[in-house]
Amino acid sequence: MWPAMDLLRSEPMQLVQLIIPIESAHLSISYLGDLGLIQFKDLNAEKSPFQRTHAAQMKRTGEMARILRAFKEHMSQAGISPAAKSFARSNLNIDDLEVKLGELEAELSEINTNNETLQRTYNELMEYKLVLQKAGEFFHSAQRRAAEQAETSSSDISGESVDSPLLVENSISSDASKPVQLGFFTGLVPREKSMTFERILFRATRGNVFVRQVAVENPVIDPASGEKVEKNVFVVFYSGERAKHKILKICEAFGANRYPFSEDIGKQIEMLKEVSGRIEELKTTIDTGLALRESLLHTIADRYEQWNVLVKKEKSVYHTLNMLSIDVTKKCLVAEGWSPTFATKQIQEALQRATFDSNSQVGAIFQVLQTRELPPTYFRTNKFTSSFQEIVDAYGVAKYQEANPTIFTIVTFPFLFAVMFGDWGHGICLLLATSILIFREKKLGSQKLGDIMEMMFGGRYVILLMSLFSIFTGLIYNEFFSVPFELFGRSAYACRDLSCRDASTVGLIKVGDTYPFGVDPVWHGSRSELPFLNSLKMKMSILLGVAQMNLGIILSFFNAKFFGNGLNVWYQFIPQMIFLNSLFGYLSILIIIKWCTGSKADLYHVMIYMFLSPTDDLGENQLFPGQKMVQLVLLGLALIAVPWMLIPKPFLMKKQHEQRHQGQTYAPLHATEESLLVEANHDPHDHEEFEFSEVFVHQLIHTIEFVLGAVSNTASYLRLWALSLAHSELSSVFFDKVLLLAWGLNNAVALAVGIVVFVCATVGVLLVMETLSAFLHALRLHWVEFQNKFYEGDGYKFFPFSFTSINDEEE
Repeated sequence: MWPAMDLLRSEPMQLVQLIIPIESAHLSISYLGDLGLIQFKDLNAEKSPFQRTHAAQMKRTGEMARILRAFKEHMSQAGISPAAKSFARSNLNIDDLEVKLGELEAELSEINTNNETLQRTYNELMEYKLVLQKAGEFFHSAQRRAAEQAETSSSDISGESVDSPLLVENSISSDASKPVQLGFFTGLVPREKSMTFERILFRATRGNVFVRQVAVENPVIDPASGEKVEKNVFVVFYSGERAKHKILKICEAFGANRYPFSEDIGKQIEMLKEVSGRIEELKTTIDTGLALRESLLHTIADRYEQWNVLVKKEKSVYHTLNMLSIDVTKKCLVAEGWSPTFATKQIQEALQRATFDSNSQVGAIFQVLQTRELPPTYFRTNKFTSSFQEIVDAYGVAKYQEANPTIFTIVTFPFLFAVMFGDWGHGICLLLATSILIFREKKLGSQKLGDIMEMMFGGRYVILLMSLFSIFTGLIYNEFFSVPFELFGRSAYACRDLSCRDASTVGLIKVGDTYPFGVDPVWHGSRSELPFLNSLKMKMSILLGVAQMNLGIILSFFNAKFFGNGLNVWYQFIPQMIFLNSLFGYLSILIIIKWCTGSKADLYHVMIYMFLSPTDDLGENQLFPGQKMVQLVLLGLALIAVPWMLIPKPFLMKKQHEQRHQGQTYAPLHATEESLLVEANHDPHDHEEFEFSEVFVHQLIHTIEFVLGAVSNTASYLRLWALSLAHSELSSVFFDKVLLLAWGLNNAVALAVGIVVFVCATVGVLLVMETLSAFLHALRLHWVEFQNKFYEGDGYKFFPFSFTSINDEEE
């Protein structure tokens, strides 16, 4: 039996039933929420939220949550932050909290209403003061000009010119007989509407108005909207009642605020003093009101988090109570849910404590139910393994107790990333970046981060392993920002003469021992560097791919053994292993033999003619004696494996089905994998239909998918070679064509520009875009090439009723 490990198999689950007396139900659910190890089933799914037992309590807690959200909004506007979260149990019960929140809301609402009224009055008085000042200046200047004109007119009359006496007399007699009574309005109008306002006034009164506007230097707060608006002070003179009514309607339409004004300068001065005094009084009153409001908000902020948690807990408790059914006696509540088997004792202790604390005379009953329903999947993870588990769950949640890829993904994911990203200089940069996230994880964990930053913080340990593996593979490739170093000793080769450096490896002679670790630095910069590294990385990609696919098929064997499904062992695991290794396992062995022997055999030719002409002589492509016979045997096994996968399994499944339902008998709970899956979706007393044609077509699709996938998946692993080569070449281009080129110019400015461009290109392209690209390709290799060999991923996650997460939830 496979050894028990937390991450390899999900926790054993059980369906439990709780029968809880009504008097201790609330406290029991609350204690179970603190424990967080039971996922309740909704036994009232057919009822709407309004038909449930605790609909009124849900409405109450919803109203309290609304009040708290309003408090938070007011605190945010005032720049007040709630006090640090407190996880201590509050002594205040929900009924007292409801009363207190209602009182605080009423008090805060009253203060806000008074402040708004006072602020509106204050803004109106500020506008009135501006009108008195600007309009007063206009009237004063107009009266001064009128006096000057009167003096000029009197001097002209005393001059006794020929025409003056007649004109003056006519004008005087005319003014005396028909005195004109002009009315006027003063106020403020938004500056953006001022020209339209004046034009409409002119047209509405047929030009029988005189309008004068003066711009206010600074924006003023509009009393109606409370926003700062640029305005003009206006004075409109008119004649007649009809013109007056028209002007009033136009002022109202344009949002122009009108204020009373007197022509008498003495009254103007008196009104200005009175308004200024009222403004000072109002300012003092408003400041007092704001201080009272701030004090009240500080009082709320000190207890806000505690109240918020209490309300959310109560809401979640009543939501859970609504999922429980009432016993026929109406004295007990019946709950059903999933829990891990290890949590049995803890749940029973929580129920006993609730019975004691609620002074109930009857204790709660805990019992395990037998069921064929598929349980939820629950893995116990920590801050290191949780991010890797999330990567796997993004593809699909593991079926109950099937082999979990996470335990292997922890190593293989960062390693395959590093194969594509191999550069120990870039790896060190990633390591430094993720070290900041890890060393400051307590501080960053309590802050609200942006979407991208939050994603990086959540995967900080994934990035840590990615950087460490990148340093390892970078040392193997011997690349530090594309520059090779002799870190582990001197190169094994030396130039035969001065001309060999740029020729090829033909001009090199071996003068020492083989370079002990990784690629010999002499390969970098030579003409044969690209063919050598291409060959190395391509063959290495095939080896890694075949190894990981074999691991996936081996895990399918352990799944079949665990679920007691012998058919999958004999008619899925064995033929798949034979088919994959007869072709690509054999290719991997040929690669290793060629590396060890130094043979010049063409492996492309060997594999192609293994299918096209299996009986032909291999000639110079023969790597070991008897290779031709081995290839014939392997080809025959590969051909046999295909019908082996396709034909027997559907017939044997049909036979098992007939035996299982003969005489209305049922198979054991975990008899086969198929039976467990079928019973999960059907009532245990119903017989599932067995459609042989559907099963056979499904098996045909599965066989074709595996046979074609063996080829396409192996080819897919060549992305390791392609991305590694691209990363290396980009790094080399940035170093040679930017940094070295700038260095060769012998100019300080050019060197500084070159360094800046090199750093920006390295960070932007190699450390951001290439990291993301390699991450996504490694993700695809795990989801498609690796996990499709054994991982069904059709389970559902265990979501226990827990108070732990409510502290960070946003309503």
